[in-house]
Amino acid sequence: MKLKECFWLWGQDTMSHQKAAGNAKWKLPDGNQLDPAAGAEYLGIPNVCRVVMCGSPQPPFDDESRKLAAMHKVIWSAIGDSGSIRNDKETDLEEVLRQARLFPNVKGAVFDDFFGHFLKPEEHWARYPVDEVFKIRQKLHSAPGGPLDLWVVWYKRGLDYPIDDYLKLFDVITYWNMETPAEHAELQDDLAKMVERTPGKRRLAGCYIWNYGAGKPLTVPEIQFECEAFYEMIKNGKAEGIIFCSNCCADIGGPAVEWLRGWIREAGEEEI
Repeated sequence: MKLKECFWLWGQDTMSHQKAAGNAKWKLPDGNQLDPAAGAEYLGIPNVCRVVMCGSPQPPFDDESRKLAAMHKVIWSAIGDSGSIRNDKETDLEEVLRQARLFPNVKGAVFDDFFGHFLKPEEHWARYPVDEVFKIRQKLHSAPGGPLDLWVVWYKRGLDYPIDDYLKLFDVITYWNMETPAEHAELQDDLAKMVERTPGKRRLAGCYIWNYGAGKPLTVPEIQFECEAFYEMIKNGKAEGIIFCSNCCADIGGPAVEWLRGWIREAGEEEI
């Protein structure tokens, strides 16, 4: 298997990051024209996590899945980002299951922006209770076309949350650090803690290609540091892939993207 088979794109609607309320801090410029399929092709990435952002797209997802028909693997969100408030009350699980029946490259569901510190009025640490996640897991694992995986987004800020009962239920843990520059000295410690808290789990590392925390483009040394750190995790068996975020910032300029395209072309051909 070539290394590039371990690469995924975090795919969301064109310009969805620019239109989100968070962009007041992120400062992504307009001009994004690459949708998830085109973004994956542009970067040379064969797999896509197709994730609802700010409630879009809404079911049915058929049109979007057709655009991704050439992708090797697709994971659809059953819970979209924090701005997808419909998913606070109802997941898109049944639609994801339907997509998997229609499109054989759909391999599972992901929960975005799932963990947090909520008071409702009592303390909660996730958007849904553990028993609901267990039921969702069971439905995915017993899907008619074969078992589907349950993925989750886990941010650095939640590394110390008391969520072990939740982590046990997910097949794949995806780890992300949105706020801190990529070359931050704590990265290795954070990754070690993530691995320690997820024994026996499959893991992917989230790699931003824009500095969302500082609201500016990543530098080449920053993206290089990040890619090399995550590549070492793959070689050491501590992660099975990297998710690059996202198509929304793949075509808006900055040196990191061109470096990344070259790295994917070269490193992606390595047999692992």
